[in-house]
Amino acid sequence: MFNGMAGHDLNLIFHALGDPTRRAILDSLSGGEANVSHLSRPFDISFAAVSKHLGVLERAGLVTREARGRERICRINPGALADARAWLEWHESFWTDRLDALEALVGTAPDSPDELK
Repeated sequence: MFNGMAGHDLNLIFHALGDPTRRAILDSLSGGEANVSHLSRPFDISFAAVSKHLGVLERAGLVTREARGRERICRINPGALADARAWLEWHESFWTDRLDALEALVGTAPDSPDELK
């Protein structure tokens, strides 16, 4: 069983990643830090809605916000994504091993009922 989490809540992470606007915000932040108004430009939603999306990302540990004067500067936190990736990689390996074992078992089974005689 996988238990290698470093403290990030996978439910919050995958919930945050489940929304295309939040994924687009993360994509934008992968190029470097940005203020909230810069992040809200590409979207046809209110500044408040973008701020709510940022709150979800922040609670998941995917983004940090820092006050610089009147601006809120956001940056991505790759540690939370690393935890999610580790979880996905463990499950990929687990299921690959299980499917390989099933394939080996099916490969040794008779192809037709006549071969059972």
